[in-house]
Amino acid sequence: MDNEQETVTVDEGEEDRWAAFAPQPEGPPGRIRRTLTVTGRVAVHEWTLAVLGSLVLAVLMTWPALRHPRHTLPHDLGDPTLVTWILAWPGHVLRSDPTQLWHGNAFHPERWGFAFTDSLLGYAPASLLGQELPDALLRYNILYVLAYALAFLGAYALARQLGAGRFGGVLVGLAFAYAPWRLAHGGHLHVLSTGGIALALAMLARGHGWSLRYGFRHSKTRPGWIIAGWLVAAWQLTLGFGVGLPFAYALALIAVVVGVGWLARRIARRRRYPIARTLAANLVGGSVFAGVAVLMALPYLVVADQHPQARRAFSEVEFFSPPPLGFVTAPEQSWLWGSRHAGAREMFAAPPEMTLLPGFALLGLAVAGLAVSVWSWRVRLALGGGVLALAVLAMGSEFFGGVAYQPLFYWLPGWDALRTPGRLKIWITLLLALLAAGALTALASRAREMAVSRGSPFPGPGLRLLVAAPLVVVLAEGVGTTPHPAVPPPPAALTQVTGPMLVLPSDERTDMHVMMWSIGRFEPVANGASGFLPESLAHTREVTQSFPDADSVSYLRSIGVETVVVLADHVVGTEWEDALYASGAGLDVTREEIGRSVVFHLNP
Repeated sequence: MDNEQETVTVDEGEEDRWAAFAPQPEGPPGRIRRTLTVTGRVAVHEWTLAVLGSLVLAVLMTWPALRHPRHTLPHDLGDPTLVTWILAWPGHVLRSDPTQLWHGNAFHPERWGFAFTDSLLGYAPASLLGQELPDALLRYNILYVLAYALAFLGAYALARQLGAGRFGGVLVGLAFAYAPWRLAHGGHLHVLSTGGIALALAMLARGHGWSLRYGFRHSKTRPGWIIAGWLVAAWQLTLGFGVGLPFAYALALIAVVVGVGWLARRIARRRRYPIARTLAANLVGGSVFAGVAVLMALPYLVVADQHPQARRAFSEVEFFSPPPLGFVTAPEQSWLWGSRHAGAREMFAAPPEMTLLPGFALLGLAVAGLAVSVWSWRVRLALGGGVLALAVLAMGSEFFGGVAYQPLFYWLPGWDALRTPGRLKIWITLLLALLAAGALTALASRAREMAVSRGSPFPGPGLRLLVAAPLVVVLAEGVGTTPHPAVPPPPAALTQVTGPMLVLPSDERTDMHVMMWSIGRFEPVANGASGFLPESLAHTREVTQSFPDADSVSYLRSIGVETVVVLADHVVGTEWEDALYASGAGLDVTREEIGRSVVFHLNP
């Protein structure tokens, strides 16, 4: 026994002797190490990758929008020049006199000119950055790219919240943000700015703990997300009623359906869930949304009252109503289908509003989603029925004379301001994408099951390619050939003379340029372009066709115009060409030449 005890003592001594050379036990991580760990996790988090991916993809898909962003505009030099002015005006007036927000410098002497078309007021914070024309062009191009990025991100978030897998979420993002029909609206930033719709719906669904796959789960309700969803919805509404009004009615419809459904379930099951916080969040958020809607509507109601011609007639809806062929016709800017569909577009009166192709790949996947999906049969039928109902409405008068669209046009408040029923394709695309996501999510789940059955945690390259292939095809259909023309600099005269002024010639396209050229100084101009032609501007154009003569000079003085600028590079071949060579003798005006413009001062 003594020998055994001695042996043990020697062994313990040996351990003590070598303990100094053993690895030290790992202590709790320090602050730097914890920070690096958290940063690493954030960097590879799904939503970090989704945000970065949406931005990178938007830059690539809209290229070369950011190649020369201070000198070019996407699509053409028509509507984008007007939108450039729309985006710049709030920044100017918020710095100088915010009370004049709705009274733009165009359409002098008219008031409320900023409410003659969609205001895109939600982008006002961006308008505070930079004051000159190159800054305004840079702003437009950045927002143009970000509109695509937000559309992808919002749709991805919505699909994931509703129960789609990551592949399904990407599919919905791609289909919603890069549908071929969007290429026809490269110059309509208010039509491209739809990301807030999907993002708001995603937040509201998350806040209510609801998904297409699992229904309502009370334990997952988050009142904060509900309020956030309503705030994003209110922001979306400030971008314009052309897209925002159908969104508002969609929210109202969803609220009614959800409320009735909840009440029916409560009565049938006699289950009482605490809903005080959820109800309070909806009341707060909904009140903010309603308040914003009223404040945004007031200027437009004033305009409609002062300018009866601003109200849409159903004949305008008839002109813009797309035929059934439009749903499978791509715009000319489509890289894949543009030239192939040229013959079909020749039959359309207004091709940009009638080429409604959401993508052939998306249509095929949506059909497949009716048969195979992670969504229930009830959900699939609801999505499919929604697509058909919206397609009928989107055809406007082309569906049996408008039997479905006319009740909305005449009975729903504000709906008579929407002359382009085809823009309901925004919602058609979203529902088709959700149908397709159900099919792709089911396919991805099946691929994982097959991999697990073979003893592998991940599908092999063949299965991954099979699941990813639809994404590639959907994205390929969204590639465009959108031109990015250089913006002409303002004529020297417009950078020197003071207003109120009239620039000749005055027509819709030239007036868009004049409004854009006024950025920086924002001198009052009688020129203007919008969704309708005010009677005052129409009269000004008619009277001044004989300028300079006694009647036109007297009329311009009566409305406060002090300067008339005749653009030599634009006036030739128009009704105002003679003004380029007139002297104005005997009319008590002075004439001078500034660059390639002739300037008449009516009150020398």
